[in-house]
Amino acid sequence: MTDAVPGTPVEIDDGVRLLLAPNAGPMTHRGTNTWLVGETDLAVIDPGPDDPAHFDALLSAAGGRAVTHILVTHAHADHSALAPRLAQATGAEIIGFGPATTGRSAVMERLASEGGLAGGEGLDARFTPHRAVRDGDRITGKDWTLDVLHTPGHFAGHLSFQLDEALFSGDHLMDWSTTIVSPPDGDIAAFLETSRRLIGLAPARCLTGHGGVIHDPAGRLSELIAHREAREAQILDAIGSGADTVAKITARLYADVAPLLLAAAERNVLAHLIDLESRMLIRATPAVALRSSFELV
Repeated sequence: MTDAVPGTPVEIDDGVRLLLAPNAGPMTHRGTNTWLVGETDLAVIDPGPDDPAHFDALLSAAGGRAVTHILVTHAHADHSALAPRLAQATGAEIIGFGPATTGRSAVMERLASEGGLAGGEGLDARFTPHRAVRDGDRITGKDWTLDVLHTPGHFAGHLSFQLDEALFSGDHLMDWSTTIVSPPDGDIAAFLETSRRLIGLAPARCLTGHGGVIHDPAGRLSELIAHREAREAQILDAIGSGADTVAKITARLYADVAPLLLAAAERNVLAHLIDLESRMLIRATPAVALRSSFELV
């Protein structure tokens, strides 16, 4: 897995190949992991960015086999943008949770209307699947079956797909970084609920959206839950000590963060503040937003 390079497929499991997209960066690590599932006909999970070289590499990796399904974990452009071009070339059906903003809460819809909160490589606002699926649905090919899980947290309409004991987990968890939870699409309460659910489901391994295969998903998910709980405590302590805005809290908690990642750090803090305000542990003035002031209740 660590030897994956853009354009060259790597067999990870029987009938499962990884094709790394050429979009390395601070938010994408070595690049987006595109997954090809099947031996007879193929499902492509997260086709990746709309990059001509990656498109050509995908068609080459298919090796003449029919691509029948294009599954998108979530509508961030680094995962979904190539889907229309690949569908046009192959006739495959695009499958996802729904149009890009499907599943946002009322609070997140209000924040979205205020603008300035796009995260990662950005929302693929044009994304609309041919078929919308929900938790518990099943997608089948000639020699594979994928069970659909709705796994919100990183993204309201985030999906994961289970193949036997392996879970294609998108951006919900990664081995190289904690997962950004960025309003208006990211939701801390949903992230924690999903994480606890996945621990209970106990997949043997997670095939992630970026980075390596996770062979101890329960352990990694427990680490992410503990990280979020610790961050919440730090935020409450910062507010109690007089840091009353997102910018001030972020400066205190992320003093060593690279300037390029500062906006992402602020949105992570805001996600926690939205959750804390909904639980009536803090008060926002005015309504909770990026530029509100906060105090303990």
